[in-house]
Order: sequence, then structure tokens, then C-alpha cells
Amino acid sequence: MFVVTGAGPVGWTVAEQLAAAGRRVRVLTRSGSGPEHPLIEKRAVDVSDAAQLGGLFRGATAVFHCIHGSRYSAKAWAAELPGAEQAVLAAAGEAGAVVVFPESLYSYSEPDRPMTEEGPREAQGGKRGVRTALLKARAASATDTVSVVAGDFFGPRVRMSHAGERMVRPVTAGKPMQVVGRADQPHSFTYVPDLAAAMIAAADKPNTWNRVWHAPTGPALTQRELAGAFARAAGARAPRVSAIPGWALKAMTVFSPDMREIAETLYQFERPFVMDSTASQSALGVAPTPLTDAAAATVAWWGDQAR
Repeated sequence: MFVVTGAGPVGWTVAEQLAAAGRRVRVLTRSGSGPEHPLIEKRAVDVSDAAQLGGLFRGATAVFHCIHGSRYSAKAWAAELPGAEQAVLAAAGEAGAVVVFPESLYSYSEPDRPMTEEGPREAQGGKRGVRTALLKARAASATDTVSVVAGDFFGPRVRMSHAGERMVRPVTAGKPMQVVGRADQPHSFTYVPDLAAAMIAAADKPNTWNRVWHAPTGPALTQRELAGAFARAAGARAPRVSAIPGWALKAMTVFSPDMREIAETLYQFERPFVMDSTASQSALGVAPTPLTDAAAATVAWWGDQAR
């Protein structure tokens, strides 16, 4: 039996892949949501409440901890995520289960060069510092853990992302779109089903535990190139992509807290921001989905939402 906390794009996809492989899954969310499948049990639970987790984790082989903050802000992350992780780690440790985390590139402190599993993860301040602290807490835990790092998400169910709704909807409709930073800088984008597959593979391989791995991620793409892949998958015309320059985005932060949170990670879109997953692909036995297939599946899912 496997436990998945959260039913966002990552948790939902992990649960679906586990059930499709014939494994029993218990999905824990505040609302009791999750995929419909005979092998999936859904429970309404606040996973930050350690008292609720003991019985729900009992008998689990692995826990996939996929919750995210209530807001995209350092304040919300710092208030919500560390406590929830500690509750999950404690309950999983008692159950003898490994905890597998999806992770971002935010903590990488030398992002101007291709980021590898051995690269330094010491970024400080804001959301980057929160992620660094979470990784350190996992490393210090007595419970076995695995963190699987991904680039910016795209794929089915990915809405709130640079390559989510704000990109897919306009380009598949043949409309112009704007991106943050620069449209012509290489950037690593990870297809969510590939992240889920890597997390499941890591849970099955005890020799890969207690370290950080990278989700299988294809060659870095510019935002313009990824938008073009979505357009081709939809049979739409080549998209007209413009960029919101950094100075303009920073000016917006005076009036918008949300813009301040985006501006904090502007460095990821003004310069090359590239991850290398070669070592992890070999260790975990996974590979990235070809871009044409991933773009087609993404566009098909969005098409289903419009019906």
C-alpha cells in the first residue's frame, strides 16, 4: 500500500500511475479529492496534524508527500510546509515507510551553470531559502527520504505554471502570449508524468534513498520553443511570443504582492536555467518523454477541459 499526500498535478499523477500498475493507494487531502480508481482510497485529512497520520500510514511501503503551500509566497511556505513535513516524516518513520518528495530547483545556489545532483543547494532568503531549509531537515531526519528535483512543470493538470494555462490556452487558440523575463533563454521544463515515474522508481530502489535525484528532463527549451511545440500539437499557427522585461515586472511589484513573488525568481528566466538529469536517469532507469508526445498529451488534456 502506498500513501500520497496532496492531489495537485504531482500527487494526482503519482496516484494514477501507482494504481495503473496494480498498487493500492491511499490519497490524503483536506477535501478528500483525488483520482477515481478501484485501487485508490481517498480520505479527507489535514496532513500537518500528526495525530491523524499514524493509522493512515500503517502498512505503507512509501509515502509520496506532494502538498504545496496555500499561496505562492515565502511567508505561506515558511508557515505551512516545515511543520507538515515533520509530521509526515515522524509518522512515516513509525510506519517504516520511505518518504518521497517532489522538489524544485529553487535551492540551487549556482544556477548560472548546468545544475546536477552534486551541485550546491545553499540558496538563502525568500522561497529559495525555504526550500534549502526543507532539504536540510529531510537530510537530518531519521526517516528514509528521497527528493526528486524537477524544472518548471508542464503536462496534464498543470494550471498554475509558466508553461501551464497562461501558455497553453493562448497558443493552442492561435493567439499571442507574453512570457516572463526573456523568450529566448534555455530553460529546463519537466513533464509531470516523468517526475511521477521517477518518484515511484526511487521508492522502489532502497539503494537510491537518502539523497537528491533529478526527474528525467529533456534538453532545455526556450519559452518560445515550448510554446511552439504546444501550437504544433494543436495544429495552430506558430505563436507570437513577447516578453515582459525584468524592469517592467519589478515595477509591478510596487502594487502587487503576487508580482513580488514572481520577481524573486526572475533570474530563472533572464539567463540560461538548465538542469542535467543524466545521472538520475541511469540510476532510476527512467527517461524523459519525447517532447512531441508530451506536448500532444498536454494539449489533449486541455482540449478535454474545454468540452
